Amino acid sequence: MNIFSFDNTFEGLLTLVFDCYQQKRFPDEILSGEGSQNVLFGSAMDITTDEQKAERVWNGIVKRSSEENAHRIYRVFLSGLPNAPMLLVKYMRLMIDSTKNEETNFSEPVVVEVNKLHQKVCREAHRINMFVRFQKTVEGSYYASFAPLYDVLPLCIPHFKDRFADQLWIIYDLKRNYGFLYDLKAVTRVVFDELKVNPQNGQLHNSLLAEDEKLFQQLWKQYYKSICIWERKNPKVHRQFLPKRFWKYLPEKF
Repeated sequence: MNIFSFDNTFEGLLTLVFDCYQQKRFPDEILSGEGSQNVLFGSAMDITTDEQKAERVWNGIVKRSSEENAHRIYRVFLSGLPNAPMLLVKYMRLMIDSTKNEETNFSEPVVVEVNKLHQKVCREAHRINMFVRFQKTVEGSYYASFAPLYDVLPLCIPHFKDRFADQLWIIYDLKRNYGFLYDLKAVTRVVFDELKVNPQNGQLHNSLLAEDEKLFQQLWKQYYKSICIWERKNPKVHRQFLPKRFWKYLPEKF
């Protein structure tokens, strides 16, 4: 039984694929985590991430399918699901071994699975783009946090960098404990050891809020209520377009 272990990075997964072809051994199981891991029937082969190997696999996927397909693989990896690495290895093997482009060959179950998961990840990223609500801090910067189903924050940053290019902001993933800071010039990954935020709704501590932030939140609630046509309320459709798990992060829903 071939068991491989990698550091749970995308580059690490691509390195794993490279090493599999180099050694002519392919995984029956993939474990995420640094260092060799003991398993029931032996030990896992630990893969050391190598950026050059990862780049060669990436370029190979682009050459045999398309650049969009390579990005599709990356987005599916961000799902963070336990079966995603094995699914993607099977998918990449199909792309590499075939003499034609297989990315739209929906007769292959692995292609169908990858595309379904890709749609879910993209849908979650789109929801974050739509539903993020920034809070103004005493320093004049803006903060927003949430806990998405998938690790979609890297996919959302280009949208916010373009949309709020003239503001200093932080967007934070409470579930995975990391975020990104935009300082009007560049975006930097940040991790806070102590964060004065209510983990239940992503609200900053009162001491960190700007004086007029609470007023703006109250005005937003009033606006939300005033434009609602109560006679035409449809809770089922409302939850379909605005999932209930996002409500706790929206001032208008507090």
